[in-house]
Amino acid sequence: MKSFEWMLNKYAELVVRVGVNVQVGQVLIVHAPIETAELTRLIVAKAYEAGAKFVIVEWDDDVVTRARYEKASDDSFDYYPQWLADSMVRFAEEGGAILHIKVPNPDLFQGIDSSKVSAAVKSAAIARKEYSSYTRNSKISWSLIKAPTAAWANKVFADLPEEQRVDAMWEAIFAMVRVNQEDPIAAWREHIQHLKTRQDLLNAKRYKSLHYRAPGTDLRVELPEGHIWRGGGGENDKGIYFVANMPTEEVYSMPHRTGVNGTVRSTFPLNLNGRLVEGITFTFKGGKVVAYDAESGREHLTSLLETDEGASYLGELALVPHDSPISNLNRVFYNTGIDENASCHFALGSAYPVNLEGGTKLTGDELLERGANVSLTHVDFMIGCASLDIDGELPDGSIEAVFRQGNWAY
Repeated sequence: MKSFEWMLNKYAELVVRVGVNVQVGQVLIVHAPIETAELTRLIVAKAYEAGAKFVIVEWDDDVVTRARYEKASDDSFDYYPQWLADSMVRFAEEGGAILHIKVPNPDLFQGIDSSKVSAAVKSAAIARKEYSSYTRNSKISWSLIKAPTAAWANKVFADLPEEQRVDAMWEAIFAMVRVNQEDPIAAWREHIQHLKTRQDLLNAKRYKSLHYRAPGTDLRVELPEGHIWRGGGGENDKGIYFVANMPTEEVYSMPHRTGVNGTVRSTFPLNLNGRLVEGITFTFKGGKVVAYDAESGREHLTSLLETDEGASYLGELALVPHDSPISNLNRVFYNTGIDENASCHFALGSAYPVNLEGGTKLTGDELLERGANVSLTHVDFMIGCASLDIDGELPDGSIEAVFRQGNWAY
């Protein structure tokens, strides 16, 4: 059994060497909750060991974040500093890399007016639109990772004594990212190769459409001509390989913007910017959400769908077998970056241009013409379960099984 200190050190090394893959002479920005200081300090040290020229840490604090929503004037929420957004564009232009330790508190905005949160998220998305194009087009290296905070651990492991919850969260994260293995970097290389084999198989299939069936779900999804399946990681503009999400178990592509029809039901709670939405159902016609509901938090869905026109269309589809490492933990983590890797999922909002042949060189209008969705937002929601069946329509019109009972049919 490896010690906590050994695994924490290996995690920091894995994040730097495989996740964001810091290069000699590169500038790295790390966004981190203040509760993750021990891991963050190790990451900074490992980044300098890897040759980083300069590492900037930007700390997040739930108390500070919530204070704004409780105390700030109403005009605060439509404001985002343009100078800050511009500085991120300059950072991207100079080839920087960015790492987020992303662990949103599922109850952070409990009791806060939903319209304030929605306005703040939208104003930030508008101001950061140019910078976002660098990450969505993989022009720079970026990675999202996880680390425990007390608020998150208390939500996920509420069945355990309080003093055991953070340790339990660490144990789960170390397992998800394969740090509990003898050589985590070698384990990740093997895992990435496994996902690449799956993506190559799907790309060879050239499915015209997928048909999803499960309790509450009967949905047909067309795929655009020239769609690309991806999994594991990818290369930035300079040919540097990075892994954008750790953990990751998915292979993903894009649906045709106007080719989604039917109804789908979520199978996991959605942590939507610190607000929980549960029991979601969407009905699509011609690609657009024409009806929706939720067992709780429906008003947050309304705010999401009102972000812009593209927020009512799908931008991503991802396949994850039910019999997979995170799913087999049999626990809801209230964190999309983890829960989406335990379940097949879709995303409302922007498509990733890298999932379309030549997509990274297209304008927004050109992407729309090719069937890719364009939006300020990108929000994943989980739809996988042990009874999910998916059929694929091949180019000749024949149908074959892709998923049966939640798992790969081949």
